[in-house]
Amino acid sequence: MESLIHTINKLQEVFAVIGDHKINLPQIVVVGSQSSGKSSVLESLVGKSFLPRGTGIVTRAPLILQIVRYNKEDRESMLEITKNEKIKEWAWFLHKPNTVFQNFDDVRLEIENRTNYLAGHNNGITHEQIVLKVYTQLYDLTFVDLPGITKLPVGDQPEDIDERIQELILKYVQQPNSIILAVVTANTDPSTSESLKIARKIDPEGIRTVAVVTKLDLIDKGTIQDTIELLCGYKIPVKLGIIGVVNRSQKDIFDNKSMKETLKSEKEFLKANYPEIHKKHGNQMLANTLQNILLMHIKKTYPVLRKELYDTKDRLENQLKTLKTPDQKVSFVLGLLNDVCKSYCDTVAGNRKDLSESTLVGGAKISQIIHNEFVEKLDKIDPLLDLTDEKIGNILLNSAGTNKSSFVNEKALEIMIGKQLQNLIEPAMVCVDLVGAEMLRIFESIDQSILDTLKRFPKLNTDVSNIFCSLWYK
Repeated sequence: MESLIHTINKLQEVFAVIGDHKINLPQIVVVGSQSSGKSSVLESLVGKSFLPRGTGIVTRAPLILQIVRYNKEDRESMLEITKNEKIKEWAWFLHKPNTVFQNFDDVRLEIENRTNYLAGHNNGITHEQIVLKVYTQLYDLTFVDLPGITKLPVGDQPEDIDERIQELILKYVQQPNSIILAVVTANTDPSTSESLKIARKIDPEGIRTVAVVTKLDLIDKGTIQDTIELLCGYKIPVKLGIIGVVNRSQKDIFDNKSMKETLKSEKEFLKANYPEIHKKHGNQMLANTLQNILLMHIKKTYPVLRKELYDTKDRLENQLKTLKTPDQKVSFVLGLLNDVCKSYCDTVAGNRKDLSESTLVGGAKISQIIHNEFVEKLDKIDPLLDLTDEKIGNILLNSAGTNKSSFVNEKALEIMIGKQLQNLIEPAMVCVDLVGAEMLRIFESIDQSILDTLKRFPKLNTDVSNIFCSLWYK
């Protein structure tokens, strides 16, 4: 079953490279406030201290963390690069495929460097992913670690940093195939937990939410019963479970306390303070629970996911079939441009097979503008506006000069008509602008398959669009 997780990992890596996230992969998304112990939870699950730490926003890019229980083939691939038989655990970044990280302090530094490269040095965030694969002898698990929730900008952080983080978190948790791992602290009221607020908003029934309760060692002895009720699910309505953990304190981190010692201390603490439920909690139980949840979730979503992948594969293969060989590229472009022109003309003439039923487009819209809107404005214009009998008489006399005639001379008629025609200029120009705007919109409403083909060539698409615009604005 672990091979299913490996398959999802490979898909994550592919999507991270091509930047395509249209297919929702089953994954565990970690959500928590700053200083909630989110990083400590992940480090305990990995068994290594490797995440950047500090004040303010430390995680500023989505970190795809893949914990891999390596096999013989994985180890042989590592040895080809390092030639070091002593290595038992190592890490690998997607953006550095030929580098094996043996020292996890170097992993931390690389995460910081990559984050600064993607998000800049001003404490902003980015949607660009960092993919980190950690090879261990533990288990197979995959997480998406997101920036900690914050409310106020600190230092040179953008003023809207809270909104940006919310947007990034929602982007992942809104995906129906995402499991939400909400990190909650035991020493605060769960009703005020930002991670649970987001989880409730997106998953009100709690059917794809797991809660992990941190900082059990920081609560008052008198509130242990309240914490037991919290851990038993009386206060947090989630369906996938609530697991309490005890992670390393700041002193433990400063003293470089090992993960092995941390897990031992956690086990002793839980047994001493929560004797009736201690077997249901702890980082080891969290790892086992999350692995089972992820495997079951992948199995559940696999049929639909498989269909989406094959449909995407067929669509892309059909697109490839339309491409020509290098020596045929000129004829291909000419054919595509001809298709664009024909579809444009068909839209204007009303010869499209896929006629719109919801709104007027193309030639029909242009006809409405000219014969309805323009004519309506013309009908509202008084042809004798500002032209009184006295003014007409004066024009006739002035144009005749010393001559007396019973006929209206041509010069007088030109003066009177020319002046009245000025009243038609404004509605006529409005009509021209409306028709022009519609003619530009027609380009975006030509046959969708032709548009899709054109958009696969961004520069050509831009050039064609610019030419349409330039022809109109000449």
